[in-house]
Amino acid sequence: MKKLLTLFILFGTTIAFAQTKVSGYVYDEFNEPVAFANILFKGSTEGTISNEDGRFYLESENTWETLIVSFLGYEQLEIKLEGKVNYDLKFILKEEAGALDEVVIVTGKQSKKASENPAIRILKKIWERKRQNGLRQFKQYQYDKYEKVEFDLNTIDSALIKSKLFRGMEFVFEEVDTSSVTGKTYLPIFLNEAVSKVYGDNLINKEKEELKGNKNSGFSNNQIIIDFIDDLYADFDIYDNYLKFFDKSFVSPLSRTGIQTYNYVLSDSAFIDNKWCYNIIYYPRRKNELTFKGDFWVNDSTYAIKDINLQASKSANINWVKEIYIEQEFEVLNDSLFLIKRDYMLSDFALNKKEKSRGVYGKRTTLYDNYKFDIQKDEKFYDEEVYNYNEDVYNRTDDFWKDNRLESLNKDEKGVYKMLDTLKTVKKFKRLYNIGSILASGYVEFPSINFDYGPIFSTFGFNEVEGTRIRTGGRTYFGPNDLWRIEGFLAYGFRDDKFKYGISGKWLLDKKRRIIISGGNRRDVEQIGANLTASTDVLGRSLASSAVVGTAVNDKLTTINLTTMSLEIEPTKNFVIRTSGTYKTLESASPTFSLDYNDPESPTGISSEVKQFETTLSLSYFPNRKMTGFGVERRTANDYFSRLFAQVTRGDRDFFNSDFDYTKVQFSYVQPWQVGGFGRLTTTIEAGKTFGEVPLALLSVVPGNQSYFSIYNTFPQLDFYEFVTDTYTSLHLEHNFNGRIFSRIPFLKKYNLRAIVGVRGVWGDISAENIALNTTGNPVETPLVAPSQDIYYEYSFGIGNIFKILRIDFNFRGNYLSNPDARPFGVTGSFGFSF
Repeated sequence: MKKLLTLFILFGTTIAFAQTKVSGYVYDEFNEPVAFANILFKGSTEGTISNEDGRFYLESENTWETLIVSFLGYEQLEIKLEGKVNYDLKFILKEEAGALDEVVIVTGKQSKKASENPAIRILKKIWERKRQNGLRQFKQYQYDKYEKVEFDLNTIDSALIKSKLFRGMEFVFEEVDTSSVTGKTYLPIFLNEAVSKVYGDNLINKEKEELKGNKNSGFSNNQIIIDFIDDLYADFDIYDNYLKFFDKSFVSPLSRTGIQTYNYVLSDSAFIDNKWCYNIIYYPRRKNELTFKGDFWVNDSTYAIKDINLQASKSANINWVKEIYIEQEFEVLNDSLFLIKRDYMLSDFALNKKEKSRGVYGKRTTLYDNYKFDIQKDEKFYDEEVYNYNEDVYNRTDDFWKDNRLESLNKDEKGVYKMLDTLKTVKKFKRLYNIGSILASGYVEFPSINFDYGPIFSTFGFNEVEGTRIRTGGRTYFGPNDLWRIEGFLAYGFRDDKFKYGISGKWLLDKKRRIIISGGNRRDVEQIGANLTASTDVLGRSLASSAVVGTAVNDKLTTINLTTMSLEIEPTKNFVIRTSGTYKTLESASPTFSLDYNDPESPTGISSEVKQFETTLSLSYFPNRKMTGFGVERRTANDYFSRLFAQVTRGDRDFFNSDFDYTKVQFSYVQPWQVGGFGRLTTTIEAGKTFGEVPLALLSVVPGNQSYFSIYNTFPQLDFYEFVTDTYTSLHLEHNFNGRIFSRIPFLKKYNLRAIVGVRGVWGDISAENIALNTTGNPVETPLVAPSQDIYYEYSFGIGNIFKILRIDFNFRGNYLSNPDARPFGVTGSFGFSF
């Protein structure tokens, strides 16, 4: 009985809202799939096209009795539908007599010449007019925007319903429905709604979006997931040459480079909203590239897009995404003005691209209304505020949503709020949610005492000095927007038999200008030769300090005792000023490593410990960075933005009986570059100089990498302390082709591999005075050598996306091969999840 009831619920909910459903395959007389065949209900404009395998799914809220299947060069089929639900139908299209002499068959390579292909002539007209269409026609613009994002579990079947995972949570399956795009059953698990007002000025090229209301269900308190969704579904302009989805740049079918990427066919022409429009079908020229297939309708006089749909080809080099489907509809406001009215995007996230694999749908629907033009606002209006949090935005009443939704919620979407509220009370769901939260954040939450234990991934480590190292720690946590936070750790090394510790605290004094005071103390063992631009984080510790396996002995470690106080302010968006005072003692942690220096004030003439007070002023600027949260700690919501950093450090002997007077100036600039369809280039420039005589512990060490991990901004063929400088300039270049190269190699393209190339170099110098200061005759002292005669350089070739998670780099040392124990070649790797 229970089994029948479950089946009844499934069947009832899947047909409750769509009156007619059809799925199936289209073949020719030779049983070959017919891609891009047109399927629509007779007497309507509701239709779809078949995919590369000839498969299609079509759904309508209305009742239709006849289906039309057509394709250029074939006889049209009219099929009587036997019922409201018709699945797995098979249609055979017969070649139309004489058709080969009259029409172009939509298959294979199409001509790129406008003289031979009318679709190319139309495409060139679109290019000529695209800057004159839409919002670009006006000096200023504003409009209302409503966005709805939903996540659903898909491919719901009896096996999933009966699985142990959902035991005790069977009630959630009462909300099962069927996708109108793929025909698969799905279960809504998350819904986010946002209402905003958008203002723009084309003269100064600025835009501002004011959030008026936000409402969500499901993981409503997990800002990480909400930020992930916002970044995942960034806005795009169909007229741009490249469309960015999932951190990948897809070639737009309207791109000026589209002729080299797509085949175009003029398929049809018709009146749409009393405007004569052409229909153009497009599909990729090559597999395994970031491309779409689909069609669009374009007006014959303005050459503005009226409707367009895009579907990512299954062979596209993108991970964890099985389907991407996009529809955009434009509204005709007058004879020459077409403005976007509705944007719909569906993504099918899955572990693989097999037809029957389960996954998660991500669906975004955006509606636009109430356009107004040429209402000028002061340029300061568009300046972003450092603090713009309005709690009322997230607590709007039901009346607000009733008045401001540009599209009413359907029964599924209304049910999500109720279902998730119930689900949160189920203990099993809470356990599953907590496990996911631990894996995402690295902390185990104890909300009853407002404490987080972790990070758990730092529990174990190893180095030559400490041997096996265990670590425990935690932080106060009342919520993601805490105004203050205290965190600390305690660690123990089994080889050196010593405890290490660290504690820090920070307090947000002013939200609007983000004035933060912080301080702390740490006593630890660390590899301080792992980066050029030193961190000012009191609890920061490099990965090189605990590498389990390496290419050489990692014994050049330093015992550090660091105490610091700092003040920072963010006067304008993404511009941070920080000043700090730090007192530290540094000495060698290993008998095989020396930090000795000549000291005439020492009884022996040599000192092994550095005691130093420093004051630091740093300026940081992060253009286009998006942050989330409004507390003392925030998270970065996006990755690909510039980073500019400048710092002046002053060491003064007059404070706390310090040992040295010096001034250190440092600068770094990190810039990601999106090179169209050729991938992403990342460049990093660093430069610095130390004025004054200082010991090895205070010099700038060129960062080596003795681990087998690929670590950006290090030199994997250098050992630690192989090059030491007081003046340096370094450059790192790394380009990821995102499959552009391997997709053109026949026997490799099916593996969706990605080619990465890198070049890195450094020039540095060290003064004779600093060499003399650090030459003590200690048998284990480090020879101070700088790459001053020639620029030291390395280059690498990498293969990424191996099994979707692995990257391997083959690194080559370019020069200084005569240095002791120089490594001319090495292999490093890394693991990671990316689209």
